[in-house]
Amino acid sequence: PDWKRLGEHLPYEWIEQAILSTDAASIRHRRLPAEQVVWLMVALALYRHKSIGEVLDDLGLAVPDSQTPFVSKSAAAQARQRLGPEPLKWLFERSARHWSAQDRRAYLFKGLQLFAMDGTTLRTHDTAGNREHFGAQKYASDTVASYPQVRGVTLTCLPTHLVHSAAFGPYATNEMLYAKQLIQDIPDESLTVFDRGFLSAEILCALTSVGTERHFIIPAKSNTKWELIEGDENDAIVRMRVSPQARKKCPELPEFWEARAITVVDSQARERVLLTSLRDRRRYKPADIAACYDRRWGIETSYRELKQTMLGTALTLRSKTVEGVYQEIWGTLIAYNLIRLEIAKAALVVKCEPTEVSFIRAFHLIQFELHWAAVTRSYGKLPASMKHLRERLVSLL
Repeated sequence: PDWKRLGEHLPYEWIEQAILSTDAASIRHRRLPAEQVVWLMVALALYRHKSIGEVLDDLGLAVPDSQTPFVSKSAAAQARQRLGPEPLKWLFERSARHWSAQDRRAYLFKGLQLFAMDGTTLRTHDTAGNREHFGAQKYASDTVASYPQVRGVTLTCLPTHLVHSAAFGPYATNEMLYAKQLIQDIPDESLTVFDRGFLSAEILCALTSVGTERHFIIPAKSNTKWELIEGDENDAIVRMRVSPQARKKCPELPEFWEARAITVVDSQARERVLLTSLRDRRRYKPADIAACYDRRWGIETSYRELKQTMLGTALTLRSKTVEGVYQEIWGTLIAYNLIRLEIAKAALVVKCEPTEVSFIRAFHLIQFELHWAAVTRSYGKLPASMKHLRERLVSLL
């Protein structure tokens, strides 16, 4: 197949650059050169219910060879090992930033791009290597979970559910450490909504002290203490002391940090205090801030789409090696973003919210369209196929 023609969203140049920049290029001719293995990892996430052999055969991913028409399972495993996870990571980071910025102006909240940051876990096969590297959850009774687990944190665009950036690794690593890795990736002129577990002067000060107009909303904890600077109990500017432990660990932190604290009441009549860096009371009303925080649940929806719909509620990821697990996760994130990008493009056509389009229906439709393109070998007709796909997505409304 001529993979250059599959470049509406993932240009061949990106894949080539991902491979060259990570020294993963195939030196000699192979049935599964590095470029095809990149596509294989994306395809495996789209066809979780099929084996690697079936995906290779059904989508025609291997270079044609009349002598050996089929690629063996061991050859596919070796091709994945040669590639490694780094090209997939490079490609995810390049594509995610590009796709997140493409139509950002269509979804701004008072000039700000809206994000959410939260954590999740994935289970892996219980191999010695995976258990040693990733570890597993320990319960109060000192028993250990049956499967090793990967812990990760993502930064997700709330209007489109596109994953902007991600960090993941061993289960024992605290979510806060993964979150710190992502703070630098948050774009300027943005508003990020956090769960209360991320309430940390180190994270929030790092967010607001660098860049331009990088803001946050986060619920206060029940034991959060502050000093009232101005305003009242419903809408105030408050000052909080940075703990000596935090300043010892991060000496550049100030002795105090300030935020706006607003009290909101949810649909179940429960009071909650939201802390935010949006201090302009005229521009950002308490109701606006509360509405933005309520949208945080969009990231939970994206995790459900990724883990239940795409992975088919499978107990574990496919891969049995540590490198394979990382490679598979990056490929899955790229595939998820491809689906979400197509949904966002279709939603723009009919001027609706991307979240109004069924992810499950869109996922199945994209599976069908890609499989049909492979069966007919009509790669030159891919643009028409994509146009038809978007028309079908719109019809789902």
